Amino acid sequence: MEEVYKYKTIAEPGYGEFKDRGSKFLAYAYPILSAQEVKEKIQVLKKEHPKAVHHCYAYRIGIDGKQFRAVDDGEPSGSAGKPILGQIDSAGLTNVLVVVVRYWGGSLLGVPGLISAYKTATAAAFSGVAQTEKWVEDIYEINFDYPVMGEVLYLLKQSEASIYKQDLQLFCSIKAGIPKKFSEAYLQKLSEIRGVKIEKVKEE
Repeated sequence: MEEVYKYKTIAEPGYGEFKDRGSKFLAYAYPILSAQEVKEKIQVLKKEHPKAVHHCYAYRIGIDGKQFRAVDDGEPSGSAGKPILGQIDSAGLTNVLVVVVRYWGGSLLGVPGLISAYKTATAAAFSGVAQTEKWVEDIYEINFDYPVMGEVLYLLKQSEASIYKQDLQLFCSIKAGIPKKFSEAYLQKLSEIRGVKIEKVKEE
């Protein structure tokens, strides 16, 4: 099997809504990197929409297809989370979370109606946002002394790494995502710089 080095995700958060027989379905789409972010985003939405009856969601992370979740949050089984996930997958996206906040409108929609509503709201959230291709990354913690900072930063820039955290004092620390495609070559170059320590960060 050929190694996959890039994946498709959304470039920025998206929003869409759908109404049916008084019920409102507000869909929020987010680009994410870890399951930890899922909890944070849902907590924020629950504070923003305390009167909503359901906060249903689905996400997919990574490229191996193993890290995903679909949550109905009190709706009939399979009527909310699965249709949301289905829209993520049919768009060919990963590292994406979609939360659909539902306000009850007084009429029962039935399972087919709910499936359609969650699907349509999710599609609406995706329709307004640009998609982007990103490198599949390995995350590393790189520690080094200040005098070699220029060399380290130069190599990271060359490798098209993403910088997630940096602390550049007398003793420096950077958390960076290095594209898998180039990681071997650049880790070799980084490890040749005097005093540089590299440690792979475990995924959450």
